[in-house]
Amino acid sequence: MSNLRLVIFDVDGTLVDSQAEILDAMTLAFQGEGIAMPDKATVLSIVGLSLDVAFAQLCPDVDAARRARLVTGYKAAFGALRQQDQELGPLFPGAREALAALQEDDHTLLAVATGKSRRGLDKVLERHDLTGMFHSEQVADHHPSKPHPSMILTALNETGVDQRQAVMLGDTTYDMDMGRAAGVRTIGVSWGYHAADLLRPDRLIDSYADLPETVEMLLGSQR
Repeated sequence: MSNLRLVIFDVDGTLVDSQAEILDAMTLAFQGEGIAMPDKATVLSIVGLSLDVAFAQLCPDVDAARRARLVTGYKAAFGALRQQDQELGPLFPGAREALAALQEDDHTLLAVATGKSRRGLDKVLERHDLTGMFHSEQVADHHPSKPHPSMILTALNETGVDQRQAVMLGDTTYDMDMGRAAGVRTIGVSWGYHAADLLRPDRLIDSYADLPETVEMLLGSQR
């Protein structure tokens, strides 16, 4: 299996523009506890972290019990929003085409490493008809929060791909730091929730049209 390569995708801010539903769910969670919500930029800055870590960063002066209720409230609000018929979290332009192009290569495997729960990821995959697309799906339920490398290391183990033939694609410093900690290459996207100049990836792309070529550049063709 040494000729295989692995492209690992973050979800929120990388594959899916989920800021509307994240902000709506955050608003409801903070309202439920009677706590003023931080500004939009601050809320989006924690996207990708596990919820307990995210709320610890958003409201460090709030006691642990209230933060736990914020987590519960956020999950409940997010679930309620997902029951609505409206499309709150579209795929970013070109994402589906880039996934299809990579999938066509028999030597390229796809994976997900996300701060979402298993249930949350399943909803996204179902909504966008991506179920079965990824050979490894790593979620927050089973790992320490990013930037701990556990998600990537598990994906490498599940797929049998060497770390030198894997790349992490993401929009936050958490994704890039996780990739570096796992010893894989990194591709940053400029359209996500962290400023592009903070990412320090091996390569930065401004469009999904650039992804297949960038993967070739970093990992080499395995055809």
